[in-house]
Amino acid sequence: MPDEPEDDAAAPLFPSPPIEEQERMVEAVLFASREPLTPAEIAARLPQGCDAAQALERVRRRYEGRGVTLEQAGNSWAFRTAADLGWLLAREVVETRPLSRAAIETLAIIAYHQPVTRAEIEDIRGVAVSKGTLDLLIERNWVRLGRRRMTPGRPSTYVVTEGFLDHFGLESARDLPGLKELRDAGLLDNVPPGEAEPDPDDPNQPRMFEDPDD
Repeated sequence: MPDEPEDDAAAPLFPSPPIEEQERMVEAVLFASREPLTPAEIAARLPQGCDAAQALERVRRRYEGRGVTLEQAGNSWAFRTAADLGWLLAREVVETRPLSRAAIETLAIIAYHQPVTRAEIEDIRGVAVSKGTLDLLIERNWVRLGRRRMTPGRPSTYVVTEGFLDHFGLESARDLPGLKELRDAGLLDNVPPGEAEPDPDDPNQPRMFEDPDD
């Protein structure tokens, strides 16, 4: 008598949902989440056998050009109002206390030089960085501690977070604006063409990176 065929132990008990249904599931998970989610976090909420990456890409394509789009920030994804329609929600934005000049400069240095130590930040700015400035950036979830530098003392480094990328609409740190864009936005002192940068050793010149807390 021929042997009965053995059941495939690796086969799932239930077939995975159709990709269209997986797409709906991913859409629902993202809409319900208050924070951006990584593909791994999305996959953990889906039934076994689902292809979260494929479903995520289908959702992204479906929302292209819509009033709400699916945006990537680092390795995470979230629904965001289309950039050209942000003005419609201007009255709904909760205003927060603006960052001080010292905090803006510290944040910019971390973003452009990460991973960077506190000593390196101070060397670039030319003044000491108060602990409160770094604590504020960490509290806003724009900066976090990175790996320790393999140098004497093993100092901690600082890097920007996915929260920073998400807040400023950046996919990665490579999308940071250049010097011209920063000056146009008023985040760097504008120096007219042909004029030299101020001499930091000149006592008659204001310090460009003066910390108001110093």
